[in-house]
Order: sequence, then structure tokens, then C-alpha cells
Amino acid sequence: MSLNAAGAISEHTVPSEKALSTSDKSLDGQGDIESATFDADSEEGVLSNERDIATHVISVDDDPSLNPWTFRAFFIGIGLSTFGGVLAEIYYFKPQTVLVSLMFLAVVSYVLGVFMETFIPRRGLLRYLNPGPFNKKENAFIVIMASASANSALGTEVLAVQRLYYNITPNAGASVFLLFSSQLLGMSIIESVIEPGVHIPLPGTLLYPSKMLYPIVLPLLSMFDALYEGGMAARKKLRVFYIVFTAIFFWELFPEWIFPLLTGISIMCLAVPNNAAVSRVFGGTNGNEGLGLLSICFDWQYISSGVNPMVIPLKAQLSQLLFYENGTQYNQSLILNSNYEVDPTLLAEQGVPYYSSTWIVYLLSSNLGLAATFTHLLLWNLDDMRSAWSWMNLSSIKQIWANFDWNWYFVVFLLAFVIALVVLYKTNSTLPWWGFLISLLLATISILFFGALSAITGFGFIIQPFVQMIGGYLHKGLPVANMYFVLYGYNTVTQAQLLLRDLKIAQYAKLPPRAAFTAQILGTLLGAVLNFVMMNSIIDNQREILLSVQGTNIWSGQQPQMYNSQAIAWGGLSHELFSAGQRYQWVPWAYVIGLFIPVPFWVIHRYWPKLRADYLYTPIIAYFIGWLCVGINSSILSYFSVAFFSQWWLRTRYPRWFAKYNYIIGAALDGGTQVMVFILSFAVQGAAGTSHLFPAWWGANQGGNYDHCLMLN
Repeated sequence: MSLNAAGAISEHTVPSEKALSTSDKSLDGQGDIESATFDADSEEGVLSNERDIATHVISVDDDPSLNPWTFRAFFIGIGLSTFGGVLAEIYYFKPQTVLVSLMFLAVVSYVLGVFMETFIPRRGLLRYLNPGPFNKKENAFIVIMASASANSALGTEVLAVQRLYYNITPNAGASVFLLFSSQLLGMSIIESVIEPGVHIPLPGTLLYPSKMLYPIVLPLLSMFDALYEGGMAARKKLRVFYIVFTAIFFWELFPEWIFPLLTGISIMCLAVPNNAAVSRVFGGTNGNEGLGLLSICFDWQYISSGVNPMVIPLKAQLSQLLFYENGTQYNQSLILNSNYEVDPTLLAEQGVPYYSSTWIVYLLSSNLGLAATFTHLLLWNLDDMRSAWSWMNLSSIKQIWANFDWNWYFVVFLLAFVIALVVLYKTNSTLPWWGFLISLLLATISILFFGALSAITGFGFIIQPFVQMIGGYLHKGLPVANMYFVLYGYNTVTQAQLLLRDLKIAQYAKLPPRAAFTAQILGTLLGAVLNFVMMNSIIDNQREILLSVQGTNIWSGQQPQMYNSQAIAWGGLSHELFSAGQRYQWVPWAYVIGLFIPVPFWVIHRYWPKLRADYLYTPIIAYFIGWLCVGINSSILSYFSVAFFSQWWLRTRYPRWFAKYNYIIGAALDGGTQVMVFILSFAVQGAAGTSHLFPAWWGANQGGNYDHCLMLN
């Protein structure tokens, strides 16, 4: 289970900037996955490790004649970035959180690229719009730019909470620069040392070794190969892609609109429709209905809502508000003074707030999983962790400083760093400069551990509660300071992980590093501006709905509500709620307990390896114990059924078929689903303002839960 990354890194030679400027080489690794060869027609055994998957599923060939620097690529990229940035912020204020997927962006960009290639003449000035056949590197460039934009910036969450709950409207210019600095810091921290000229092992450990598979991008690259490679094998894969894409596109009409019972068929709910206990345990087709135990889901949107079960290796596989004791919503404004600090006298009058029990279970389990990550990686991957920090000695630091190449990423880091400090004091954030530095140090350390876990397994941990705890104990009684501490301590990690994912796409697609940099910067900056504009527009028009507990079927303030509640609980009341002897003391104690969870499984695998305890990723198991506290849960059984069918049965019984078609089918399922869901969202589900439900019938129980379980108040 050890990554053996030290050897992989020692063999990897990062090309110099000079070499890149002359040959425009791709971002790849010599001696690693890009150098492997595979005969597609040979009889192969089971794909037993990450190197096998990377070299057998994805093409390792590079065509240096393909040019990503075309007007067409920028034109489509900026257009899709605009679309993605707006859509991501709209989805942020929806009752069911939806993400703009890579597959959706890739499919749309391919269609637009082929359209421009086919219908725009190649004569005169129009030849700049159509320089030739639309190629894979152009497509990868567009996807990286659009995906950098199609994420709701966490900074808008801070600004939204200030507007909704503190009646603070920061200056527009300061707000935009806040978004710029918070979005770019994660990118620049990791990239200031990954660019050619200096090779610090931290980013190399997270990007180049074959173990760092990034399974979430494999369907995308498999689809690229099918779309752009010639030959009979590629045409067969492309035909399979089109058939599956079309089939799932039309199928999603049924569970999403015509026949929503298909979201989760529960035999128990159909047999006992009026039992509250049955609804809590077996119901799961509607938001916050129940645990969804044994429900069977036929809606790929929910089966693949987090990560595609055909992608992740098998071994990897509520209300969040504060309340008074009587169950009514807690009024935080009654415990804050004019400086937005917790006033002990006012707190004594109102009393300490309560969380819902399901949210506490989520906090406990996520804390167990987060702490287990550190122990798990140190036990199983100690050599990789050691290599990642081998540069931390005096002689190495002197050598790095002497040879440092002041590249664009480092310049971006300095600019983002200075802008962040200025904004923190201009917006009265109450976060001191030393707290900002600690948040960045915490983010840098977290990137190593959680970046590695995400790269290996495809699962990304939400470390926001951990960062909020640290910030709460550092800045007691300052909820606004806690929000900004989390912004730079947590969002930096998230942005770094997205950056590494995009760099892996560039590595697999043989896209030049400067092209990846350009796409990321343009997409990030454009997305931040659009996020800010849309956030203000939605808050101006939907303020009362966003402040309500339930919201509507169109708009919801669930995410800013959660962020604000956590800021009040950790930033303002950490000692009163979570310290030893207090009501929720076991929430922080879960970090200590979680450190010991992986140890028994490591001992079992060391002495009894045939038991395959290495397949038990204890951080993920612990983390997802509390995952059913909110949302639609009817897809769990179907998710794991698909995962076992794909990653065990197909992979072990039909390895050649698995290598050729598994990931391309996963890509088609995601792409077709996302396109239809997007169309239905605006056509009939209310994204444009008015919803048009399908007429009620047995398969569309519009007056209650779709699975016919009892609707609880």
C-alpha cells in the first residue's frame, strides 16, 4: 500500500523553463506513467495498481504539433467560464447543492469546438476562429479554464453572511480583491514551487507519482482519447460513448421529472406508508427525509452526485442551524455587541445555543476521519511524507534560495498575500495579521495530507470544521474573524486541490504548463467577479427566503446558514460549547480518538496481509459515518452496487473490457445526465423562476415524499 513515491520522484526530471520555451513540452513525468507502453491488443491480467490503470486506460502518446494557443480555445474558454461562474453561484443558493461537473464542461466545449471547426470558413480573418481541426489540447485548455471559474468562491460565502446576518456591506472593490486573493493563494502556494526551475518534493509527491492517480479525472481523459484518437478501437469507444450518452440523456427525464419515484424505490415505504419510524430509516427520496436504508435509486444524478462509483478504486470507497433549548432558531444578533464580538452579559441572558443531534454526529464523524488521515498516511506512506519534507534543512533552503526562479506563480503569491493583508484591515475583518499567517501555515500543512488522500482515492475531505476550531480557540469571541480565518485556512486547501486536479489533467493530456497556468488564472479571476455579481443580485432579490429555515424549492440559504452557525459556535462560543466539561466536548476530543483508528488495521495487515486490511481506508470510513445527516440518501445502496460491479467484478473478470470501456461509459453517464439536468433545471424545475411539476400520479407523489413514506413535520 506504500506509494513508493520517493523512487518515482527521484526518476522524475522537471523540464527547465528554457526548454519549455523552445520545445513547449507537455507537463509530464519522465520515468513515470507517461513513459509506459501498453499493447491494447495483448491479453492482460487484472489492472492491479494505479500505474496499470494510468497506462492501460489513458493514451501515453503525445503529439507536439497540437496547438492549444488558439483564438478558438480562448473564445470558447471565456464563454464557458462565464457560464460556469454564473451557474455555480446560482447553484450555491439552491436547496440541493449541485456542482458543475468536468464532464458537462468537456462535452459542451467539444460540441462548440466541432461546431466552429465545421461551419466557420478558414479564409480571411475567419481563419483565426477556425485554424484547423479542434484538438485535444484545446479541449483540455478550455476545460481547465472553465472548471477554475465554475466553483462558487468561498469568499462570497463570507460576504453573503456579512450581508445577511451582520448587515455589513463591504466596499465592492475590497470585496472583489478579497475574492481574488483568497482564490489565488491556494494556487500560488503549491505552484510557486512546482514550476520548472526549482523542484521541491511537496508538489512532486502530490502530482507526478503513478500512485497519485486522481481517479476523478480518468473518465475525462478516457473520453478525450475516444474523441480524438483515430483507428477502429477509438471509433468503437466513441460509438459506445454516444450510445450511453444518448440513452442516459433521455432516461433522466423519468426520475428527474416524469417518474420521480425512481429516485428511490423503497419496499418498506410502499408496504408501510404511514409509519414515522419507517420513514426515518427507509425513506430517502426527498431532502432530509430519512436514511434511505435499502432504497434502490435509478437516478444517475444522485448515484454519481459526489464521485462517480465507476471511477473510485474499490478500496477507497440535517439542519445545521443553532437553536434555543425549546427548538426555535437562535438569534445570534442578541449576543453580539457593536463590534460583532460576543458579549458575556448578553450571552448569559440568551443562554448557550444547541445544535441538532444529526449535525453533531456529522461533526464527530468528520473529525474522526480527519484525524485518522494523518495517522493513516504516516503509517502506510511514511516514505512519501518524508520525501515531501526532505527539503526542510538549512543547506537545502540556501540552495533553493540561490537558484530560485521568480516565476509567475510566485509573483501571484506575493500579490495575493499583500492584497489579502490590505483587505483584512480595510474591511474590518477583526482577524489580525498573525492569525492570517497561521491560517496559511495550517493550509500548507493540510495540503500535503489531504491533497495526497484526494489524489489516491478521489475523495476530498471537508476540513472546514477543523480550521474553524483552530480559529475559534485562537480568536475567542470573534465570529467574523473566524470566518476570515477559515476563508484563508480552508479555501486555500480547496483551491490547491482543484489546481492539482487541473494539473493532472494537463499532465495526462500533455498540455504545456504555461497553458495550464494561463487557463487557471483567467478562469479563477473571471469566476470570482461573476460570483460576486450573482451573489449580490440573489441576496438583493431573495433576502427573506435566504434567511428562512426551510427556504423554497427554488432558493435556499442553507450554505450561508451553516457557515454562519459554525462561525458563531466556534468563533464566538468555542469555550462555552466545546471545551472540556461543556455540552459538546466530544467534538474536539474526536480528533484525539481519530488518531488511533488506523493503527489496528495497519497491525492486522502487517502480520496477516491475506486479510487485505489495506483495502480499509479508515479515514474515509469514519468520515462518511455521519454523511447521511442531510440531503437525499436513497442512492447509497445503488452507489455501492455499481462500485462493486465496476471496480471488482468487471475489473477482475474482464480486465481488457474494463480498461477499454469502463471509464468512457462513466464519462458518458455523467455527461448525458448533467446536460439533461441542466436543461430540466431551467425548463421545468424553477431555476428560471417558476417550476412546472409533472402532473401528480402514483409515480410522482407531488403532495408528499416521492417514495410514499410518511412526510414528517
